[in-house]
Amino acid sequence: MNRSRVIVFAGSPADKAHFEAIQKALEAFGIPCLTRIASAHKTPKRLLDMIKSYDSEGIPTVYITVAGRSNALSGFVDAATQYPVLACPPPLEEWAICDIWSSLRMPSGVAPALILEPVNVALCAAKLLALKDEALRENIRRFQQQQIDRLIEEDRLIEKNETIEKKNLQERPRT
Repeated sequence: MNRSRVIVFAGSPADKAHFEAIQKALEAFGIPCLTRIASAHKTPKRLLDMIKSYDSEGIPTVYITVAGRSNALSGFVDAATQYPVLACPPPLEEWAICDIWSSLRMPSGVAPALILEPVNVALCAAKLLALKDEALRENIRRFQQQQIDRLIEEDRLIEKNETIEKKNLQERPRT
């Protein structure tokens, strides 16, 4: 496997459950992940210094940003790096549409992608890093096959239950 990684920037420790789900999914693909707490609003200089440091290492990187409310984090990171940035804001029901909107509306020349589900953002990061990594592509193929196998098995269980129910209905005495 090529040396590559994902850096997750979370805007707040309150986002822990969300970024831990991303970390878990990345681990399943075998992708090294480092998570940092950084805010475009509260710690912009520190955040820029971190991005500059990571980018200078020359390691293929995908950044994932986890921030709700005014998601300046995704655009801020994207504008400061040449590596891909994937926004994955945590779900907040009462403000969900505003949070999503703040991740979508970016100025020209700033292009973080928005993916709402932690497993899906990890999959997208894996696919980006797999462009030059056959072993990672194989991990993705296995993941996709597991998804297929799981759905086929669920269908078999439903079909089996429906067959049993039909048989039971046919065997009931009519009154």
